[in-house]
Amino acid sequence: MNRIAAGEVVERPASALKELIENGLDAGARSIAVTLRQGGLDGIAVADDGHGIAREEMALALERHATSKMPDEAIEQVRTLGFRGEALPSIGSVSRLSLASRQGSGDGWRLLCDNGVISPLEPAAMAPGTRVEVEGLFERVPARRKFLRSPRSEYAACLDIVRRLAMARSDVGFVLEHDGRRIFSLPPGQDREDRVAQLIDRELADNHVIVALEREGVSLAGVASLPTFHRGSADHQYLFVNGRPVRDRLLVGAVRGAYADFIARDRHPVLALFLTLPAEDVDVNVHPAKTEVRFRDPAFMRGMIVSGLRRALDEAGMRVANKADASSTDLWQRE
Repeated sequence: MNRIAAGEVVERPASALKELIENGLDAGARSIAVTLRQGGLDGIAVADDGHGIAREEMALALERHATSKMPDEAIEQVRTLGFRGEALPSIGSVSRLSLASRQGSGDGWRLLCDNGVISPLEPAAMAPGTRVEVEGLFERVPARRKFLRSPRSEYAACLDIVRRLAMARSDVGFVLEHDGRRIFSLPPGQDREDRVAQLIDRELADNHVIVALEREGVSLAGVASLPTFHRGSADHQYLFVNGRPVRDRLLVGAVRGAYADFIARDRHPVLALFLTLPAEDVDVNVHPAKTEVRFRDPAFMRGMIVSGLRRALDEAGMRVANKADASSTDLWQRE
């Protein structure tokens, strides 16, 4: 297992949260519960019902340069969201981390890691799966703690992470709680369109088109808003590549091109697009946190997005949003 240092960078609560949720998804979880305190500054807890970690591998999971997620030596063939790699030890080195896990009908075990110091393994009463709790992130590293933003800002970043991962995996149930308040509870096996609308904007459920296109072994699916349902910024546009949420400038340009004849240039549609393509046609290892990708043929991918959106909009004909966006009517009002 000592084959690669994944190099995850823990910059803020949201980056730690992303790694923990991805570990749960890679472990085959059908349900993930996230609990935050003060935007993650005071506490983060992620519990999943995945296959868990064997007792003899608990300590290994907190060691650097260890991963259980790479197939042979072909790094480009990685199918998981992350490597596990240095995520847990990186988080544990700058916080108080509790790792508890139980496999099937076996016993549960827990390890504590206090800013890099690991305590002996101890029994833990728990359901099958894994639970990771993180407290006091960067408390002993004031130089890094001072760069964290307000609880409200850190919570917004955490919420964005959970939203993206929940959209990527509509087959998995997600529960998010913040400071004792339940933000949302999403059932496993939810219809993708319903989940996207619930996480982005509930009105999208009645004001969207379905995107579906296949070409040369690449498929594009998703949900896109009608031209009359739009926003003042592009922060409600989501792209997923092989089940991985990514941020890619290619998406922004392609969407602008597809909607150019339908909406004003300073307005942006709401959408979530899911690209599925052979692993060898995309490099997911260009960024430590795997939030960016590099396509082997970016022009082809751009064409897929533009064509898929255009076709969906053309098939919608002159259909308009059930409830007109107020900003769209404001564009036509004279002073």
